[in-house]
Amino acid sequence: MNNSTVRHILDTIGAMYPGAHCELNHNNAFELTIAVLLSAQCTDETVNKVTKDLFQKYKTPQDYVSVPIEELEQDIRRIGLYRNKAKHIHQLCLILIEQYGSEVPEAHDELVKLPGVGRKTANVVVSNAFGVPAIAVDTHVERVSKRLGLAGWKDSVLEVEKKLMKRVPRDEWTLTHHRLIFFGRYHCKAQNPMCQVCPLLDLCREGKKRMKTSVVRKNKD
Repeated sequence: MNNSTVRHILDTIGAMYPGAHCELNHNNAFELTIAVLLSAQCTDETVNKVTKDLFQKYKTPQDYVSVPIEELEQDIRRIGLYRNKAKHIHQLCLILIEQYGSEVPEAHDELVKLPGVGRKTANVVVSNAFGVPAIAVDTHVERVSKRLGLAGWKDSVLEVEKKLMKRVPRDEWTLTHHRLIFFGRYHCKAQNPMCQVCPLLDLCREGKKRMKTSVVRKNKD
């Protein structure tokens, strides 16, 4: 894919979602880390409902480790995999207290060492909390990148990230991450993408197939 095509994709999605942003509610790096950890296999909407009360009750890492883990489990039980996530939060907070003065580390390689914090979570935290350009590849970013040919169908999440980092200007990484998420969440959905009104249909391998199938079905009817 040439640079002009990439630019066209970025500009088109940018025009559709100029105000794209992180939709997880948070006030600081610590709250963002907790929110992203909770968001694994869970919608941002559900996470925000839970953290509305959670962040009122727990302000610091010490607050989380001061209660029995069973109490924390109950506080986040509306979240999928809540028992596992409660354990990770408890362990993470202990490490922050013991090794980082209760502060979330800014370095990516330090973040990924924390329990429950993978590469995607670390990318979200460094880019949104600390202003370091990064592209976090979630299910939306992965799906859109593959449909539009920015990455290969069989590429791993890490390969998708590397290809996007290579093709997108570094100073646009974080914004592109948010815009790809909005595009995937509200337009290029997994089950019912809006192919019929998509300005990037000519570049979408799956969209073309969907539209051809739709035409064939109409002709049969």
